[in-house]
Amino acid sequence: MNSLKFKYYMEKPGFILDVDLSVPAQGVSVIFGPSGCGKTTLLRLLAGLDKTAAGYCSLGTDVWQDASGLMLPPHRRPVGYVFQEPSLFTHLTVEGNLSYGEKRIPTPSLNKSEILEMLGIGDLLKRFPDKLSGGEKQRVAIARALLSSPSLLLMDEPLSSLDLSRKRELMPFLERLHQELKIPILYVTHSPEELIRLGDYLVVMEAGKVKLHGTFPEVLAQAQLPYLLEEEASVVLEGRVGYRDEDWDLSLVELKDFSLWMADGKILPGQKIRLKIFARDVALSLHPNHGTSVQNCIHGRVESLIPDIQPGVILARVRVGTSVVLSRLTRRAVNQLSLTPGREVYLLIKTARSLNSV
Repeated sequence: MNSLKFKYYMEKPGFILDVDLSVPAQGVSVIFGPSGCGKTTLLRLLAGLDKTAAGYCSLGTDVWQDASGLMLPPHRRPVGYVFQEPSLFTHLTVEGNLSYGEKRIPTPSLNKSEILEMLGIGDLLKRFPDKLSGGEKQRVAIARALLSSPSLLLMDEPLSSLDLSRKRELMPFLERLHQELKIPILYVTHSPEELIRLGDYLVVMEAGKVKLHGTFPEVLAQAQLPYLLEEEASVVLEGRVGYRDEDWDLSLVELKDFSLWMADGKILPGQKIRLKIFARDVALSLHPNHGTSVQNCIHGRVESLIPDIQPGVILARVRVGTSVVLSRLTRRAVNQLSLTPGREVYLLIKTARSLNSV
């Protein structure tokens, strides 16, 4: 499989960027981290907008920068860039802005009508930017970047300048890009929700360095990630709705290694979804579930026990096939159950929350 490889070292007053990474040249790779950690600098280096002599960058077999002094300028890199602000030409209509993107490529590889339909902007073509909402402007900016037929799409916090209602307006369109685009996307954000809903491959940055990276399930299951996200410990698993029990308003979600009942989200059988399982909603037992209200009982094996940031609490990583589920329990419970790595247990999963269809 092709990959995007980059290695950069850059020093600025009070800041050093030092990254060496390879990410898949498919799907959405999310670059996540707090403000000032180097996310935007990394994207600008990839686009050729910023430069450092100590760098390397290639997409598949195409090399854009190397140690020999090769440094392709921005206009020679097949990159589409979506900035935090839409940056549309105010004197041009939506159609004029889109035509500007098309002019770069004599034979576009992406179908214009499909992009207009995918982003829901077909009825905006005659409007000027000052007649568009923030979400509409950003959708036009994304379409303009796509119409340049890039081999790589860079998106630098495209929702950060929008209010909550506009973010909710734009998120379904971003999810559709995630589903239907065949080109790789590097998506920069400091929002846990965007990371969880869009990411296939995750790169967590801190102070100019890569702290964690890996596929979506690999990184989401690492114990230190919830604290980096500043949210409660949880895992997110991808699956498919296999069956809907309309009598009880429940859906059976088939995951890679097991199945879970969840409250019916009216998602049709066959639809792919992501489930979020909070560690606080997972109890551990040495025996199968009998006589409780819990609907999900899964056999697994304790992989590790990690002290929580709260005294007296342990975060247990439990392996179920190739998947990992987290359980948050007291040290006393760990002692009473004699839990150690390798111990077989049953996970009693109270609830699973559907995040979105993917």
